[in-house]
Amino acid sequence: MFGSGGVSDGYEVGSKRQRMMESNPYFAVSSSTSGFPPYGYGGGGGSGFQAPPFPVVRLRGLPFNCTDIDIFKFFAGLDIVDVLLVNKNGRFSGEAFVLFAGPIQVEFALQRDRQNMGRRYVEVFRCKRQDYYNAVAAEVNYEGIYDNEYNGSPPPSRAKRSNDKDQMEYTEILKMRGLPFSVKKSEIVEFFKDYKLIGDRVHIACRPDGKATGEAYVEFTSTEEAKRAMCKDKMTIGARYVELFPSTPDEARRAESRSRQ
Repeated sequence: MFGSGGVSDGYEVGSKRQRMMESNPYFAVSSSTSGFPPYGYGGGGGSGFQAPPFPVVRLRGLPFNCTDIDIFKFFAGLDIVDVLLVNKNGRFSGEAFVLFAGPIQVEFALQRDRQNMGRRYVEVFRCKRQDYYNAVAAEVNYEGIYDNEYNGSPPPSRAKRSNDKDQMEYTEILKMRGLPFSVKKSEIVEFFKDYKLIGDRVHIACRPDGKATGEAYVEFTSTEEAKRAMCKDKMTIGARYVELFPSTPDEARRAESRSRQ
């Protein structure tokens, strides 16, 4: 059963978000039964009034076939105002933003961090209002390109569009993101078995409390070998797909230093 801000309130799942580009994206969509005043209102015009945090969370590690409905089910009982699935270069990135009716809903949502959707655990964490706004703007801009430039006909193959990662400067270091928290170095070595990975240059990043962050840094024998290994981007270790990014020795050293603190 969905929360009162979901489909039962007439929210159009999967609709375009030009509506979000009005003067304030939060006011563009609201829940009539949430019991919360519109964001930024209520509570008074007293000089000491401080607006509550913007009620949005970010999700990471979603299945590639995830839909808005799946997210409503994941947060069943909570009052959802909007769901934005994040696409990069025309492909779902495995991330999403979820806007709730008020800050207290965010606190409940954060309790579902690392719960499963299907066979994948999903990370739920706080994010800034501007992160959400930027994602909305990016989607609207992309849809505008589709509507205006291609006049309703399918755009050219997205494989032909420039890929951000292709434009980045490479070193012999790659960053891995989205790893299972229980991943072992031997699993990472096996993941790159067809490439010339330096086995003792695999660093699994950890928080100060010792828990894994889901990221790792790996070093190859050359920059060209690191580029070749990018073919493994979005392939899986266990039940999780792994994203790869070009990195640098400095970034890898900083991550290793933080893990030791």
